[in-house]
Amino acid sequence: MSEATTELTNAQSFDAQQIAEDVAAGENKLPQVDVSADYEASKEFSVSEVDRTGAGVQAAATATAPKFDISAPKDTELKTQPSGNRDDFRSMAKEIKPEAGEIGAVSDELLQKALDKGTPR
Repeated sequence: MSEATTELTNAQSFDAQQIAEDVAAGENKLPQVDVSADYEASKEFSVSEVDRTGAGVQAAATATAPKFDISAPKDTELKTQPSGNRDDFRSMAKEIKPEAGEIGAVSDELLQKALDKGTPR
């Protein structure tokens, strides 16, 4: 650690110690902090002068405006006719995610294993 850093640390500690000793001896009083009053006073600074006028709204709109033209979304209407046929759904699902082999085939043996594993002992 350098000498300058050590002196700075000691100086801060010494000052804090002197203040604490002066307060303990009654030479100085501890500052009183009114958090509620400070909070109310801080509200005044939370909004800038520009934001209190119409210029703030305009400046915000200018700052956040897109730099390129954005096309408006178009509503598309998809009309489907319910067929009630499960094969239609399966073929649509295979178009989205084709799978190799048949998934979901359940045999009696597999069902019995699941029942055995799910039975508490």
